[in-house]
Amino acid sequence: MIERALKGNEKYWGWVGLLLLLIGVGFACYIYQLYNGLGITGMSRDISWGVYIAQFTYLVGVAASAVMLVIPKYLHNYKKYTNVVIFGEFLAIAAVTMCMLFIIVDIGQPARVLNVLLHPTPNSILFWDMIVLNGYLIINVIVGWNTLLADKKDVPSPGWVKPFIYLSIPWAASIHTVTAFLYAGLPGRHLWLTAIMAPRFLASAFASGPSLLILLLLLVKSVSKFDPGKEAIQSLAKTVCYAMIINVFFLCMEFFTAFYSNIPGHMYSLQYLFAGLHGHDRLVPWMWTSAFLAVVGIFIMLVPPLRKQTAYLVLGCASIFLSTWIDKGVGLVIGGFIPNPFETVTEYYPTFPEIAISIAIWAIGALVLTILYKIAISVREEQQMA
Repeated sequence: MIERALKGNEKYWGWVGLLLLLIGVGFACYIYQLYNGLGITGMSRDISWGVYIAQFTYLVGVAASAVMLVIPKYLHNYKKYTNVVIFGEFLAIAAVTMCMLFIIVDIGQPARVLNVLLHPTPNSILFWDMIVLNGYLIINVIVGWNTLLADKKDVPSPGWVKPFIYLSIPWAASIHTVTAFLYAGLPGRHLWLTAIMAPRFLASAFASGPSLLILLLLLVKSVSKFDPGKEAIQSLAKTVCYAMIINVFFLCMEFFTAFYSNIPGHMYSLQYLFAGLHGHDRLVPWMWTSAFLAVVGIFIMLVPPLRKQTAYLVLGCASIFLSTWIDKGVGLVIGGFIPNPFETVTEYYPTFPEIAISIAIWAIGALVLTILYKIAISVREEQQMA
């Protein structure tokens, strides 16, 4: 079926060409980083995780969100998701691919990845993160591709695929839980030292991923003859709304615990993010933008007359996606390093090569997603015409 991705109009090939251009620029910057080391990035002794790990953390949540389609479809036989569950699984494949690429560019020398395989350390969270990410990618490739093959032939999915479908449900939760443990297990970083880090990650994942999926489904509807169905999109929008409300509630709990207890270490990072600390306030505008977008997104998704209008639905999903990206893809990782254990502030400024490499990895994910969606759309269009 891969040949279906080789057929398209001028807009399709123009989009592919743009992605390849971004990938080319980012690859040139990566070669520069490979030759000169991570010193070309904005990372330092005090901030050892930057844009790369921040994007990795966010995209793990996007990947895990596919389970919000799999559970209703396969456990509760919610037929409205029949035609769209494949798009969630393909989004997970693209997201996990980007996650792994961000890890590779962050470790400096890619050969170091082999150390995890040659010298496994089961008491390391990174070891388990490698297992759950690779396992989730394999599961989604198996389930997604075989489901699409069955749909193409208009036959039920093979029986041997079902165990992988059911396995993907706890596995989706595990990839974000293990990632959360990478942060929550570091006692020197007070912003991350919280028992609800994993629940926060899952809540934000179930808001950000489905919101992106809704935007993609609406885009698919506008550029093809495939209609994902209004009921499926509206049902998914309700999931986004509830998950985002829980995500904001968890963040408010962090504020209460930090400031009511009046423990300086727990207050400083939140203070830096939302009010500035010792004259340093680089991320304050970002975090208040995130808060504003969260309120706008929740309001739109919570009011049915607004949510049912496509323009407002797009605005609501985009607001929630950007809000969670700023919170998790910018504030969470960088804020955890500020102030450092010596209570001094070192701010982070990403460099051009760092940003270009990150954009290139997003472009690779978009290219993978474009190819997979092109194949899936062609199959769905044939089904609707039959």
